[in-house]
Amino acid sequence: EPVDNRAKLGMFLAFQYPESIPGVTIVNMLKTALTNIDETEYTTLELRLKVAEAMEQLGLSADFADRYLNEGFSGGERKRNEILQLAVLNPKLAVLDETDSGLDVDGLKVVGEGVSKLKTADKGYLVVTHYQRLLDLIHPDVVHIMKKGKIVKTGDKSLASTIDEGGFAALG
Repeated sequence: EPVDNRAKLGMFLAFQYPESIPGVTIVNMLKTALTNIDETEYTTLELRLKVAEAMEQLGLSADFADRYLNEGFSGGERKRNEILQLAVLNPKLAVLDETDSGLDVDGLKVVGEGVSKLKTADKGYLVVTHYQRLLDLIHPDVVHIMKKGKIVKTGDKSLASTIDEGGFAALG
């Protein structure tokens, strides 16, 4: 399925290493994306108000939306940008593919707190991670353990803690 069709269906993918796009501001990218997803032409003012509301909810500074997409961004800023995209685009399903790779403690906190603020009963988050730290911040409902592409164990958050403490040998 083409990317634009998946977005129209309500899917979002947060990349492990988001690309930078010099010359394209965050607000312009969000306007284009939202216009294409909703098939509604948003005015710049409407979009700026929507982005400002999301930025306030996430604790981002007002000038963030006018920066070029990920250009010169730290790892944490790239993740803040993705969380802002999640807030504005409001997908039904968000896939966070090893979004915690290479993040420092502050970057992890941004992702964890951002997802926690955006979580609702009608949205799904599929978080792919190798580390317990992110799960401590997100508080997942269900944890699946995969090995060689197959789910080998399912449980609640405590399953991840068990593996974090005892390794995969703890699965028995």
